[in-house]
Amino acid sequence: MTQVAVKNGNLDFALKKFKQKVARDGVPSECKKHEGYDKPGVKRRLAKKEGIKNARKRNKANRD
Repeated sequence: MTQVAVKNGNLDFALKKFKQKVARDGVPSECKKHEGYDKPGVKRRLAKKEGIKNARKRNKANRD
């Protein structure tokens, strides 16, 4: 369990740190994965689309 100490009563700063730690642990992305069931074909399509997008980004970075 992620814990953050509140120093000097600064709750806003503690909340910000907590959100950063949770995001770094990958909790939001895991929740999105488990929201619903995706068919295997849909997963493959999304993975292929993501791969194409990443390849374009790499090619664009290499050209500059």
